Amino acid sequence: MGEGATAELLPQSATEYPRTRPHVDRDDALIAGLGRGDPRAAERLVEVYGARAYGLAIRITRNPQDAEEIVQDALLTVARKIDTFRGEAAFGSWLYRIVANTAYQKARGRRRRGPEISLEEILPTFHEVGEHASPMLDWSPAIEDPERQTELRDVLNAALDALPEEYRTVIVLRDVEGLSNEEVAEALGLTVANVKTRVHRGRLFLRKRLADYASPA
Repeated sequence: MGEGATAELLPQSATEYPRTRPHVDRDDALIAGLGRGDPRAAERLVEVYGARAYGLAIRITRNPQDAEEIVQDALLTVARKIDTFRGEAAFGSWLYRIVANTAYQKARGRRRRGPEISLEEILPTFHEVGEHASPMLDWSPAIEDPERQTELRDVLNAALDALPEEYRTVIVLRDVEGLSNEEVAEALGLTVANVKTRVHRGRLFLRKRLADYASPA
């Protein structure tokens, strides 16, 4: 699956936040306003990042009530601790890291006992030369079929929800939110190599789910 393919397939109702990031100069004004304690800056923070933070939180927790609480706590933390932001990373990356960490803690606290999904069991198998051991059907023509687009997007959303938290989060940040590998690494406290691995494996899983959907009964 090519970069950005996930974002192209996701319905607006599933993301509910814009895919383009705000410019740094606009964030500079926001940061300055938060530093002064300007209530208008707090309102601007919610306006610019609230829905996007919710999109990340709901993907991690899969619980609307938890996601709302996470966003409220995370944005309040950002406003209160704005003096700790040193500008070493993008403001958005810093905020996403706070949201992601808060969501992880919430999700882990509510995690049901029992085995989690194992990507090793469901990812496609490969020969030693790197080719698929069993070829997957090409599902891409379904994208051009208006009658199947809604169903295809539902399948993709279900596949995203089935991913473990650590894979689902990087896919959302990378392919939906449009962050670079470096920015995702900053946001989640990972190495760039780990981000690339998780993005690759997550995309393979999504591709396999889409191929299974396109397979004849």
